[in-house]
Amino acid sequence: MLSHEKVWAAIDALAARNSLSASGLAKKAGLDSTAFNRSKRCAADGRPRWPSTESIAKVMEATGESLSGFAHLVDGDATASPPRASVPLIGFAQAGAGGFFTDAGFPVGQGWEEIELPGQVRDGAYALQVQGDSMLPLYRDGDVLVVDPAAKVRRGDRVVVRTMDGEVMAKVLERQTTRKIELLSLNPEHPNRTFTQDEVDWMARIVWATQ
Repeated sequence: MLSHEKVWAAIDALAARNSLSASGLAKKAGLDSTAFNRSKRCAADGRPRWPSTESIAKVMEATGESLSGFAHLVDGDATASPPRASVPLIGFAQAGAGGFFTDAGFPVGQGWEEIELPGQVRDGAYALQVQGDSMLPLYRDGDVLVVDPAAKVRRGDRVVVRTMDGEVMAKVLERQTTRKIELLSLNPEHPNRTFTQDEVDWMARIVWATQ
């Protein structure tokens, strides 16, 4: 049964799953940092305040959580593991080759090796396996990055970018305008990059990493 306590417990669990406080989750979703404070969960007269559907949609988008995954947190034990999902596993070399992705960055074709994840992701998500040391110290050779092309990309997000020349890289989005995309390197020994919009084939947000 849906209840005020269960919905708020699910939001707290989603924050914890992403190593965030309730305030941190609100900020990540573009909400006021106090939106999920415990003092905001009841009115002055004691009546329960429910989070809006818009707020829930924003935190799901910000964390890459699926509707079924959030419903699992509401319906069951908020500390329990969500249902597992499988996504295509693609190497960086394949990601750089032509014909494997749509213009929006979604993988195409059949026969990919698949990897099982600890939670649910949206349709179209996939995994990229790190090769080499260009992403140290954050990601090591062999780590797997889960990418969601449908997720909105904001400043400060970790992203995978494919250029029109077929170069694929994982960076941090520093700034995006109508003309340019500025990227920060994860590894201080590798340079930051700046591209014009027409030099970029697609850019997609990294929603989590398995290490």
